[in-house]
Amino acid sequence: MSQDSGVAESSDDHHGSLEEKDYPSPNLDTSGDSKSDNEEAKPEKTNGKLGESSTEEASAQVEEWEDKELPTQHYNSESNKIQSHCEHCNAENKHNELVTPRLLSRGQFLLKVDGEGTYQCTETGLIFEVNGKVDIKYCVLSWSKYSDLIVKPWAVGGPLFDVKCDPLCLTSIQFPHSLCLGHRDANMTFKVFHVKSTGASLEYTVDHSATHVKWRVSSLSPVGPVVQSEETVFHHGAVILYKAIDHNPSLSFRVYVATNNESFIKDISKSVKHSSKKFMKIDKPPVCQKLLQNGKKYRLISEPEAEITPEEIEFVDGSLLKLKSYIEVYLEQPVEFKLLLVEMDSEEIVWKAKLRECDWVQHHQNQNISKSSTSGNRRRKMSSSLPDEMVYDKRMKQIDSSDGVKTKTLTDTQLFNLAEKLGKEWLKIAIANLKLNISEIDAIREKEDNVTISKFKMLKKWQEKEQNNATAQNLCNCLKNVDSVEVQDVLRGFLQET
Repeated sequence: MSQDSGVAESSDDHHGSLEEKDYPSPNLDTSGDSKSDNEEAKPEKTNGKLGESSTEEASAQVEEWEDKELPTQHYNSESNKIQSHCEHCNAENKHNELVTPRLLSRGQFLLKVDGEGTYQCTETGLIFEVNGKVDIKYCVLSWSKYSDLIVKPWAVGGPLFDVKCDPLCLTSIQFPHSLCLGHRDANMTFKVFHVKSTGASLEYTVDHSATHVKWRVSSLSPVGPVVQSEETVFHHGAVILYKAIDHNPSLSFRVYVATNNESFIKDISKSVKHSSKKFMKIDKPPVCQKLLQNGKKYRLISEPEAEITPEEIEFVDGSLLKLKSYIEVYLEQPVEFKLLLVEMDSEEIVWKAKLRECDWVQHHQNQNISKSSTSGNRRRKMSSSLPDEMVYDKRMKQIDSSDGVKTKTLTDTQLFNLAEKLGKEWLKIAIANLKLNISEIDAIREKEDNVTISKFKMLKKWQEKEQNNATAQNLCNCLKNVDSVEVQDVLRGFLQET
């Protein structure tokens, strides 16, 4: 990590609370930035316009922790975690132990560590330095509820988190930030925005790297990095796609150009979820290949041509905005097409993707089929809307066993439904549980870019090898040790349908 220019490390004991100050004027006093590391650095309070009531409103965002554990892929399906790829920001935390947390309800994580060390969460990028055995609970929060507390010259620097554990065991936290520093961080200052019961303050950092901002723990409540820069700030960007689900033959998409910031991306997911329309997420590589800059204009282009509204946008970091802007793409006919995001000044392509019918049709069909499985009448009605080859497949899966008893093997629809529920451990399942060879898995991955389709083909390969033994009961026996609530629910549904 490179030392923050002019940012002093707090000398307060991290086991206690930092000294409180009254809210200053909107222009933050930055005179303390010139202190040395050995001098005492006290947190700055943000603009106090909201007063006492605003602090209560902000604190209300932190809900009670619930210990109901959910499957990890439930979080992955929201695609909040988007890894950035940048030639200037190579990973520098090679010596940290990577750990995968458990997912609890409401998007909360539980991380259990057995002893002293530095641990990096594989889901959020948070790095925890602990001095002993400890359980840490944390979740991603939205910045929008604190928009009145972040005043210029300060700006959001990365995701906002709520962290809970025994503060005596947690020495420091390193927050992932969403900026590309490159060689331009000489005039950049990071601090940590910290919401307490008595108000919000800006606290000094220990140092920062190309990917993280390190903070010595004072107390635990909503915290996240903010930045002040005298130069242009470059953002790692992401493009996120959603398709409207309806009965019209036309295609309608929402295209979000976002800062690669988990808080921002979670806000987008929440906004889409609460929309009056139903949407499905389109799985395309989201990371922008060129950095985004505030004030720069970008144009979205479709090949073949589509109705795009607006055709161009001016990029601003919308982390503090409750309403997230998006671009609407509309095509009258469901055809394959390409989307390109282009920087208008340079005409350089920032992001591109090709959308094919399989990106939305199969997922949509599967959603309809799974919803109809609870009713025999609804299931019969839904089967009439399936493609002819899938209806034929369902009929042909009724196979007579040697003892004259009819044995129902699994349909393609059932296997696809299961494939969607398998998380990123599917390769391990293929080899350890379904006894497939590595060469068979590699052959599937080489021919198919879509992860869900790869999982489906993996299950089809198992079915092909098992032949008449590819029954629901046999598959349940093979996957009985898979630690996933969603997977086990699907398997139980298979047994009920036989």
